[in-house]
Amino acid sequence: MTTGHRQRVGIVALLQESNTFLAGKTTLDHFHADLLAAGPTVREALAAAHHEVGGFFSGLAAAEIEAVPIFAARALPYGTMTADCLDSLLRMMTTALDAAGPLDGLLVAPHGATVSEAIADVDGHWLGLLRQRLGALPIIGTIDPHANLSPAMVAATDALIAYRTNPHVDQRDRGIEAARLMARTLAGEIRPTQAAAFPPLAINIECQDPAAFPCLPHYEAAARLRAAYEQCPATGPLPNGTVLSTSIVLGFPYADVQEMGSSAIVVTNDDSAAAKRHTDALGDGLWQARDTFRPALASIEAALDRAATLAGPICLLDMGDNVGGGSPADGMAIARAILRRGIPASFVCICDPEAAARAVAAGAGARLRFAVGGHAPEWAGDPESQCIEAEWRVRSVGDGRFTESRPRHGGATSFDQGPTAVLDHDRGLTVMVTTRRMAPFSLEQIRHAGLDPASFRLLVAKGVHAPVAAYGEVCRDFIRVNTPGVTTADLSRLDYRHRRQPLHPFEQ
Repeated sequence: MTTGHRQRVGIVALLQESNTFLAGKTTLDHFHADLLAAGPTVREALAAAHHEVGGFFSGLAAAEIEAVPIFAARALPYGTMTADCLDSLLRMMTTALDAAGPLDGLLVAPHGATVSEAIADVDGHWLGLLRQRLGALPIIGTIDPHANLSPAMVAATDALIAYRTNPHVDQRDRGIEAARLMARTLAGEIRPTQAAAFPPLAINIECQDPAAFPCLPHYEAAARLRAAYEQCPATGPLPNGTVLSTSIVLGFPYADVQEMGSSAIVVTNDDSAAAKRHTDALGDGLWQARDTFRPALASIEAALDRAATLAGPICLLDMGDNVGGGSPADGMAIARAILRRGIPASFVCICDPEAAARAVAAGAGARLRFAVGGHAPEWAGDPESQCIEAEWRVRSVGDGRFTESRPRHGGATSFDQGPTAVLDHDRGLTVMVTTRRMAPFSLEQIRHAGLDPASFRLLVAKGVHAPVAAYGEVCRDFIRVNTPGVTTADLSRLDYRHRRQPLHPFEQ
């Protein structure tokens, strides 16, 4: 511990969701394209963001504790991280930690579903390295509810807090919560003690909405456990056994690792037996309700039939090509079906660097025939998802940069999808083609190109729950569509080789 009057708490973040079914690998370039910062630049990048690290800064400032920004790295979900990439990140983290000076504690932000070529449980690994270096100093952090929680992650930390929303719009709040636990720990008022339960249950991505059945009853049970603490005074010692935090962790079914699956965490004040008792109850609740986590799995044609009965705008959620789950973002299955039906005023955004470059070079107003989308190797066996070759009119071109001022999934405020073009098909389909993959977390992605999202009848968003926070501003209805791809909601299509067994629903 430091001996000065003002305590110092370090901040470290490493966030990447790894889809092991993708052919491509996550490299250091993916972090450079999103966020890779050390020292003061961490504060510049995240202090004002709707992100847990922004919450760390805010919560520590309120407690008059010095925040020491150490290291932050984030990359858009993609494939397994290369071994070289992980080695580089850990070297940067260690170097930055060495330069930080003496600390009283550490606030951490792992994602919880990061996988590398060499290490399946990346988050457990780097958190364990920090624990070895810091000894008994408190380590408190946040995780994404799509974490595949591991015993190593639990053992390396004093408390972990999962976001409670999906779309994740409470990230900053959870960061503030973690900082407050740290402040009370350093003040000697509490001693966070956590336990976790790991029921053998994989929760389908389509069912992972904390605000709706089947997840809602479990989130309500977790909230009841922490209700007494939330009514306690903000300062002063607390009775042993007080439940300080509870988390339902839904898991990430696209990381084929031993840790894949759901879990629950309970943090108490210095009472490991109470923490275990409560977390076992939450875990048992998930297990007893296992058969309620059944996805609807609506086909493309069924989704379009339903959309035809509704007043627009309607958002079709392309679950198999979910960018937030690491997908290539260029599948054309829904776009093909829309063209076959000739549905006017329809919109989809895809990542197609070649098409974007050709359209930008041709300029607004040009008409040219070329193939759009469907280039990723993941679509090799699925003709419906492959490219659409047609004549397109270039409506507009731009640099692909935009900002989002409100809390949205992921907590980011600045976006750069590279040179971007908007293409119109004569049958009523508008396609935005981007140079870099961009998840549909903000309607500014559409507006920055001069389009009004409310003017479309159908808006295809390549996600499952994440787009709802943004698209709910204009869309009256959301329809989740069972499309093919590496993020398919039909988990029977995926070739698992490393997950634990037995695991419901794979083994009954």
